[in-house]
Amino acid sequence: MRLLIAEDDGALGLFLSRGLEADGHHVRLAYDGAAAVEAFREELPDLTILDLNLPIKDGEQVLDELRAMDADLPVLVLTARQEVDTRVRCLDRGADDLMVKPFSLHELRARCRALLRRKREARLLLRAGDLELSRLDHSVHRAGDSIELTNKEFALLEHLMLNRGHCVSRVELLEAVWNMEPAQTTNIVDVYVNYLRRKLKDPAPGRLVRTVRGQGYMVPAESELIAQAPPAPAVAAIVMHAAGSAVEAQ
Repeated sequence: MRLLIAEDDGALGLFLSRGLEADGHHVRLAYDGAAAVEAFREELPDLTILDLNLPIKDGEQVLDELRAMDADLPVLVLTARQEVDTRVRCLDRGADDLMVKPFSLHELRARCRALLRRKREARLLLRAGDLELSRLDHSVHRAGDSIELTNKEFALLEHLMLNRGHCVSRVELLEAVWNMEPAQTTNIVDVYVNYLRRKLKDPAPGRLVRTVRGQGYMVPAESELIAQAPPAPAVAAIVMHAAGSAVEAQ
C-alpha cells in the first residue's frame, strides 16, 4: 500500500517511515503542509498520516484540502494538542482516526491496518461527481439513473475510477481490460471510451472520462470535477444579467 506521512519532525518522520515500511508499505514523507497537499494530489495514497503542527500550511488546513480532493481515502491525524475541541474538530472535518502524541508505534501500525482494511471495503463503491460504480453488484448510476454497460465497458470504467486522478495509458488499459499485448495495433480503447462517453452522456473531450492528449485517459479527482462544474442557474442568471447591463451602459 502507498502511505503518505506529513510530519515536520524529521527524526519522527523517519522513525514512522521505517516502522511502516517494515509492514511492506511504500512510504512518502512530506515535511510541510504545502508539500503534503502536493504529494497527496500526485499519489492519492491509500492512507495519510497527518501531523497538525506543520509549517506553511497547518494540518487542519491540509485536512480540508485533502478532503476536497478525495472524501474517502483514510486520514489518521497525529497531534500533540491535548484539547478535546481540536480532536472533535479534526474528526468533524473528515479525519478517520486520531492519535495523541506521545503514542505507541505498535498501536499506530494496528490502527493503520484497521483503516486500510476499511478502505479496501470502501473501494467496492467508487464515486466521481454524480457517477457511482458498485463493484459488488456490477452496477453504474449517474445522478441516480441506472446506466447499462457491457462487461468490457464496465471493466474500462472500473479501472479508470480505481486510478482516479491519474492518467492511465492505452497500453495499460489494453493489458488490464482486454488482456492484449501492447504490440498489437488496435484502436479498441478509443472505440470503447466513445461507447462509454455516449452512455454516460459525457461527450468528448469528456468531463468524467477525460482525454489526456498523447498519453491516455483519466477520471479527474473530485477537486477538479468541482472546479469544472457549471455555475448554478441562479448564479448564471445573475452573471448574464450583469453582463447585459454592462453592454447597455456602453
